Amino acid sequence: MIRTIAIAVGAASLTAGAAIAVTGTGVAGSGVTGKGATLGRAMAGHASLASAASQQAAAFHAEPGIIHVTRAQPDDPPTSADCQQQFHIACYDPAQIQQAYNLTPLYNAGINGSGRTIAVVDVFGSPTISADLTQFDSAFSLPDPPSLRVIAPAGHIPNYNKNNADMVGWAGETTLDVEYAHALAPNAKILVVEVPESGAGNFVAQASRAVNYVAQHHLADVISESFGGAEQNGSVSRYRYAYQTAQRNHITVLASTGDTGAANTGTDNRTYYTHPTTSWPATDPLVTAVGGTDVHLFASGVRSSRDTVWNDTYNGSTQRFIFNNSGPNPLAAGGGASTLFGRPSYQNSVRSTVGGHRGIPDISMSGACSAAVNVYQSFPGQAAGYYAVCGTSESAPLFAGVVALAAQKAGHDLGLINPALYKLSAEHAPGIIRVTSGNNTVSFTQHGHRYTVRGYQARNGYSRVAGVGTINGQLFVPELAKLA
Repeated sequence: MIRTIAIAVGAASLTAGAAIAVTGTGVAGSGVTGKGATLGRAMAGHASLASAASQQAAAFHAEPGIIHVTRAQPDDPPTSADCQQQFHIACYDPAQIQQAYNLTPLYNAGINGSGRTIAVVDVFGSPTISADLTQFDSAFSLPDPPSLRVIAPAGHIPNYNKNNADMVGWAGETTLDVEYAHALAPNAKILVVEVPESGAGNFVAQASRAVNYVAQHHLADVISESFGGAEQNGSVSRYRYAYQTAQRNHITVLASTGDTGAANTGTDNRTYYTHPTTSWPATDPLVTAVGGTDVHLFASGVRSSRDTVWNDTYNGSTQRFIFNNSGPNPLAAGGGASTLFGRPSYQNSVRSTVGGHRGIPDISMSGACSAAVNVYQSFPGQAAGYYAVCGTSESAPLFAGVVALAAQKAGHDLGLINPALYKLSAEHAPGIIRVTSGNNTVSFTQHGHRYTVRGYQARNGYSRVAGVGTINGQLFVPELAKLA
């Protein structure tokens, strides 16, 4: 039985041998400004930096960010009471998450993602994703999606190897992404965009090609990415052109903010930075950064208390189950201030908080390991069954489902939604729910020393740990549809 997958950095880690300075942090034509030189037209910034980026690409590596909290349950999905009794955590099913975000009234009105497509980008994919989604839908009384399609636009995907831990981990990540994007937009089409390589220098180039292909051919309305790494770890320029293509074609791109709080792993993929860092691609101004909250629910899915910032770093029972020790080990929502990107114009309303830098996250959804969600997986390399999983790798596909609902409500793609999020927040729109409690400070022992990386505190308004807050879907979806 598998208790946990070793995770170097939440959302997945990107490592590089050396960092390259980004000469421009603005994006022309988007209302996004930066401290450095404007990148110019959509492809100009990419072209000017491509040579330097290609020299660094060989050092990048990506790992899956899904965190398995529980052992496999082979027959029936565990209830939250089961998880509390056995593992001292909560574990929620799709109906509870739907209720938590007040989506049932939308479904009853026919707003269920129909006519929209969600793309999830993952390395390798999963050989059992179709069968696993069918089992997941059967167990939780969800309809099958209108289509589940798998493409590999960046190159041939190697044969699945159950003895390859990287492939096994990415199969789990793919499963989480697909099942929970589908859970919140059950009638949306799902597109799995597989990338052939997570290491050996090809990840950045392949991932950019894959996203760019989806954007160029308008294969999805929203793209969800559950990977990232510290900005200090390497060049980002090789990926940015894909986001510019998405912006031109009015496609929304989401990225998770990471699972190690204010810290991230360094270029060795093992040790943590001992000062606050943020995770790219979430920091890109053309991406909506999705952070993590801890949702507190009754069995019905109704909240027992307000959401708080996800931080299980100091939660002894969760630490013992995931890390086999009492910790502390970094296990919290990512967020903070970018060192690469200046404050985009849509964050001018929160300049007193973000200063001159891009702040993340923009918005937050469920991600806590002490309040995980159930998935079903059967790929070789792990025991088949139901698992409780967590992380901002959950948060991003959840919000992708919400974006698909809003796109259906609007009758068109929403494109870059960040200006709308900050406008709704400034207007105190009822669909935005403030997250006012919690922080992403983390502690750990490294090289014989105990470190604490001081993070950011939630507040009544925008914060660099919860963004503008979370959502009441019944209200938020039409609000976003109207503005975006």
